[in-house]
Amino acid sequence: MILLLKLLLAHLLGDFFLQPTAWIESKEAKKIKSPAFYFHLLIHAGLLALLLWDTNYWWVILGLTLSHGLIDLLKLYRQTKKTKSRWFIIDQVLHLISILVIWWIWEKPDLGIEALLQNPNTLILVLAVLFLTEPAGILLANLLKKWTSAIEQDLNQSLANAGKYIGILERLFVFAFILTNHWEAVGFLIAAKSVFRFGDLRKSKERKLTEYVLIGTLMSFGIAMGVGLLTSYLLKS
Repeated sequence: MILLLKLLLAHLLGDFFLQPTAWIESKEAKKIKSPAFYFHLLIHAGLLALLLWDTNYWWVILGLTLSHGLIDLLKLYRQTKKTKSRWFIIDQVLHLISILVIWWIWEKPDLGIEALLQNPNTLILVLAVLFLTEPAGILLANLLKKWTSAIEQDLNQSLANAGKYIGILERLFVFAFILTNHWEAVGFLIAAKSVFRFGDLRKSKERKLTEYVLIGTLMSFGIAMGVGLLTSYLLKS
């Protein structure tokens, strides 16, 4: 595990703390011809060598440096102005995967994944979390469908899919608070959302919209609380 932590530390330092904005701009403009691209790889190799400090890890350093360069080139040549954010995420996920793969090859850790998957508590948690994301959102949309047509909203006033992701996050937060027996945090979350959301609704003086959002919010919290209580009961039984 020490090795994995050192590899992750080297990546964070090299990608976020020791990479000036000027280097990023140079790489995006000149790509593989940019000197900054090679300086960036040297920084990563140097950090790995410094943190590992053992010649036995030479292939780990070489493998991660080469994979880092290939992943960066993939991002540089595939991203556009519209997809930069998406490719940033893809880039970081691929870096993380490469780190995990090399760490796994080197240490061959026994994480007990097979036993974990056979544990019913694991399956209960996975099912609960998955249900609270997309399925719960679809369930709410259908429950609110008869009121949706009565609400006229200017879509330009809201971020695309913002409500969907806010709902998913709030349900997952409520679920986590209930499992950890922090009911006061659920109350804080409700209060915080009321301040931000219902303050705007009050100013808009749209009674139908206010009632619609209130019903949707209470349903969302209610589903999350119900799933949290049921999961907590099943985990203890």
